[in-house]
Formats: sequence, structure tokens, C-alpha cells
Amino acid sequence: MEIKRNGSQPSNRGPSDWFTGTVRIDQPFQAPDPARVGGAVVTFEPGARTAWHTHPLGQTLIVTAGRGWAQREGGSIEEIQPGDVIWFSPGEKHWHGATPTTAMTHIAIAEKLDGKAVEWLDHVSDDQYRA
Repeated sequence: MEIKRNGSQPSNRGPSDWFTGTVRIDQPFQAPDPARVGGAVVTFEPGARTAWHTHPLGQTLIVTAGRGWAQREGGSIEEIQPGDVIWFSPGEKHWHGATPTTAMTHIAIAEKLDGKAVEWLDHVSDDQYRA
């Protein structure tokens, strides 16, 4: 058994290669091999969002605060709010983040395949974000 105490791990800023805007990432659980699951609590300030990306084994988001948007390639932008649970299928190209006026926090859970949990792609343009 391993217990990671609240506040024992530092927060990190979301890297600009993967995010637009101000994003804080807390990674309270990253299971060691051979386990594959990992997760993060991600807070997006208004207007902040991920780049387009995929997950080899899918991704679950659990919205805990605020209001956000999520979109899969070819679909419309969907509003997400506290209590919503979002599933992206393996390989499904998507993005997620805050609305232009409201911050949003979610728990993100994904599994690694061959040591990799995410494939980052191009940034979501302002036009795509406002569509």
C-alpha cells in the first residue's frame, strides 16, 4: 500500500506544447509498472484548453468544478459541468478545456499502452475553439 498525502506533490503548469492558456496539473496517481493507469487533476482557467490529442486505450474525464467544453473530431462542441463523466474511445481525436468565461477542473484517467498514454497533436485554433 502507498499513501500520497494531500499536498505532498507539487502542482505543475501545463506545457505550452500541449495546452493553450493557463493550466495547472496535479498528478496524484501514476501507478508503477506493471499497472497501466494514471491520472491527473487538471484546472483550466477561462479560455484555456488542450491541444487535439488521442489516447491509445481511451480516456475518462470526471468534471469536478466550473464549466467546460469538449469536442471530438467531426462532432460539435459539448458543454461539460460538475458531475459529468466523459469517455473518449481509444484513438478518438479530441480536445477539452474551459469555456471562454469560466474555469473548469476535471479528473483525467488514462491507461498506458507500451508505456504511452497520450499522443499530442496540433493546437486547437481560436476559430475551432469559438465554433
